[in-house]
Amino acid sequence: MVSTWVKAAVTAVASGVAFAACSGEMPDTAHAALSSTAPAVVSPSAAALPDFASLVEQYGPAVVNVTVVGKRQQVDLRRFGPGDPFDEFLRRFGVPVPKGQLPPPRGEGSGFIVSPDGYILTNAHVVANAEEVTVKLTDRREYSAKIIGLDEKTDVAVLKIDAQNLPTVKIGDPSKLRPGEWVIAIGSPFGFENSVTAGIVSATARSMPSREGNYAQFIQTDVAVNPGNSGGPLFNLRGEVVGINSQIYSRTGGYMGLSFAVPIDVANNVKEQLIKTGKVTRSRIGVSIQEVDAQLAESFGLDRPRGALIGMVEEGAPGDKAGLKAGDVILGIDGEQIDTSSQVPGLIANKKPGSKVELEIWRDGKSRRITVKPEAMDDGQLVASSDGAGGTEDKLGLAVRPLTPEEKRQAETAGYLLVEDVDGPAAAAGVRPGDIILGVNGSPVKSVDDLKKAAKNRKGKVVALLVQRDNGQIFLPIRVG
Repeated sequence: MVSTWVKAAVTAVASGVAFAACSGEMPDTAHAALSSTAPAVVSPSAAALPDFASLVEQYGPAVVNVTVVGKRQQVDLRRFGPGDPFDEFLRRFGVPVPKGQLPPPRGEGSGFIVSPDGYILTNAHVVANAEEVTVKLTDRREYSAKIIGLDEKTDVAVLKIDAQNLPTVKIGDPSKLRPGEWVIAIGSPFGFENSVTAGIVSATARSMPSREGNYAQFIQTDVAVNPGNSGGPLFNLRGEVVGINSQIYSRTGGYMGLSFAVPIDVANNVKEQLIKTGKVTRSRIGVSIQEVDAQLAESFGLDRPRGALIGMVEEGAPGDKAGLKAGDVILGIDGEQIDTSSQVPGLIANKKPGSKVELEIWRDGKSRRITVKPEAMDDGQLVASSDGAGGTEDKLGLAVRPLTPEEKRQAETAGYLLVEDVDGPAAAAGVRPGDIILGVNGSPVKSVDDLKKAAKNRKGKVVALLVQRDNGQIFLPIRVG
């Protein structure tokens, strides 16, 4: 009997992103989500529930169950623990420690057929560390599947089975989704194959916490998604797949009304690269970014909080070559408006290395355009990393002194001022003793007088202080007065 399991990662508000769209004993990394498109607004008298049955009848056969057998793990079979005196006695006299293998871990998920010759999309966490993958169709045919490739950053994997003339899904456009539209999910929650659940799109372009970075803006739905739904399709009412169910947000590991899907356009880009080259190539421009809150927006003269604030530009990187500076705010990428910093990594990552990308930036109180040529990102590099902001002079609450030449050399910094003590507004903003001041409101400062003048010439009540801390750079908004 296949057991079900859920792995939850605790996040803010005492909740967690539960990787609960797979069932079985396989380790998990991300689970269920959904999205869709909905009908036009109609009057209550003319409104009627959509016909889910016809959609399921037509496209349900293209949804498959994915069963995984993982790699066996070798374990010690000694009767005594490593710290036990008798175990030490046996070791000294060369008595070998018996070895054994645990039963192979097993797991289940979902997937869907995207080509008649057997290519299948699912979640990367469904098939990670698998030795055997079996795909079962709705007519009970079973096939051994080959893993073409997987991409943990987007949680997308491509499988291939040896078959022809298979039923396939239609691919939709997730950019046209609107909150409130009906969507449905088909998958194998808890091993119940080809189960159908329905709901609406709750939101689009959601960012989820991930150690891999934000390379996809998720579709949030209230469609019931549970362990085993991972990798299954999210359909709109036109029968088009708009997402792959990937994660749920839960305190218990089970469905609680929040589920998230990887947009199908992101998944398709990954699929094409995996089929063609076996790997996914992404681009980077070599900057660190952070969110623009109300205080930072005021300090930079923006009409409202929007865009992505550049905190650091890597020397020699494409952003540096294009002329980007710390303090620039990215407002748009190739005509697409940037409202939050989480949009930037995915948009830049999907650009072709060496192509021309036009950035709209905010600098010195006005908008301008800069063309940057992204470069291919190596493993471990960041496309655009997001950094969070975590006697007293004037109204800032700062006690500073010039860095000595030796301190500048050791810190490998371009800054000149060291924070010795903080109080009042600076302390409230998160400035710490030991921070190195690099600039104010996007302008560099090299002396205490520069700092005073920059603070005095602020446009509002907020001063955006750029500091170097722990080999990184962040802007901290200090509200004066």
